[in-house]
Amino acid sequence: MKAIIYNLLAWAILPFMDVIAKYLSADMSFLQITWARYFFTVFFALPFMFFFYRKNLIWTTQPKLQTIRGLLLFFANILFFYSISIISMAKALTLAFVAPLITTALSPFMLNEKVGIRRWSAVIVGFLGSLIVIRPGFLDFNLATIAGLGTGFFYGLYLIVTRKLHTSDTPLLTLLLTGVVGLAIGSLIVPFVWINLSINQWLLLALMGIFACLGHFFLILSLKYADASKLAPLGYFEIVTNVILGYYFFSDFPDKLSWFGLFIIILSGVYISFREQKR
Repeated sequence: MKAIIYNLLAWAILPFMDVIAKYLSADMSFLQITWARYFFTVFFALPFMFFFYRKNLIWTTQPKLQTIRGLLLFFANILFFYSISIISMAKALTLAFVAPLITTALSPFMLNEKVGIRRWSAVIVGFLGSLIVIRPGFLDFNLATIAGLGTGFFYGLYLIVTRKLHTSDTPLLTLLLTGVVGLAIGSLIVPFVWINLSINQWLLLALMGIFACLGHFFLILSLKYADASKLAPLGYFEIVTNVILGYYFFSDFPDKLSWFGLFIIILSGVYISFREQKR
């Protein structure tokens, strides 16, 4: 029960980070927002780990995989923040939900896992669900919707690398190193888009970092009490908080076809998760 509560708390908290990112994107580049997300994540996470989990501050046994993992999440974050700066948070998140489908489709090639006809069928159905959300040819098919799908693609790869790492490094160490990699890459890019910020903007960016830390901290706690495969379907709870916040702050609400596409994507992802548990 603890695992479920912690996991749901994480997915309830993380959309608040997205709200701040979307709000600030009206005045600054999504690249600067991404940099700040990593800067404040490391700023808050490093002291916390130093004082409470100092024994976990050891060098990784898989530095290459940790770097690749950090890069994949960084690209996913950039694409997602760009996507929500143009389209609604709910639509961007719905498109990003193709991540488990991407993971399943690529696992035979990258993890040497056997994927049967049932899970392949779920991947195809989930992809059709994403097409319903986008509706190419009927609605504006722009870079923001492509970025939403790109978020799911990179996050799917990120999940594959995470599977490779779960037996080598502790989750807290992995979280910190992921933040450090993102901060390092973001620091190389941000000077080209930097604008001076007001005190209120800095405070909002710091708050965004706090939400990121809290969300991932609860995710880590949930994984302490249950396997990732069993908790995976709960990730779709994020859409609930996402839709509520999107409607409250930006008056965005998915239309009927978007809800239908979301339902198909979630159904496919949940089915894949249950098949993995059974396997």
